[in-house]
Amino acid sequence: MIITIEGASEEFERKLLALLAEHRDDLAVSVDTAWDSDRAMVFLSTLNEDARQFVRLVVESDGHLEAAVLREAFPRGLRGPTVALTYALKRGYKHGWWPEGTEAPVTVIYGGGPQDGWRQASAYEMSGEDLLAFRAALAHYDATTSRPPWDEEAPSAFAVNAGWGADDDVPNALHDDPPSAPNFPGGATR
Repeated sequence: MIITIEGASEEFERKLLALLAEHRDDLAVSVDTAWDSDRAMVFLSTLNEDARQFVRLVVESDGHLEAAVLREAFPRGLRGPTVALTYALKRGYKHGWWPEGTEAPVTVIYGGGPQDGWRQASAYEMSGEDLLAFRAALAHYDATTSRPPWDEEAPSAFAVNAGWGADDDVPNALHDDPPSAPNFPGGATR
């Protein structure tokens, strides 16, 4: 028997877990830890830009990319993006976005033998099943994440509002002599 429960209340969850605990010797409980496009989309949306680009490069290389290529793409080092990937995975466990035991989508391949003390990463990989999920998630992410249509330069936050006087210190300053506090509802000052 396979049971899938989504959106259950905390009370229902407690009762169900108590029932499962009562019959634990009679049951085999397994948890789906595979990456699907929905989980991959959540994972990607929680990453910073460098970590997302790291995943994108591994996906675009069909799941295997030499670390030397990544080091060229990230001249400040691979530690930042790889740590962000680890934290995103742990954050997903904590928030229940994927079950405990879900494996990292990108894995490291080390150079040298097991007898070597410190080994440098030689490549990064993503398995074939995960590759399909992340390829779909990246396509969806690109399609739904919009960028502002600024061709040359973003508008300045310091541009003078047409309603402000040229010598005004703050928005909505009173034009009394001498200048007083900003306008508040009812003309009161605070």
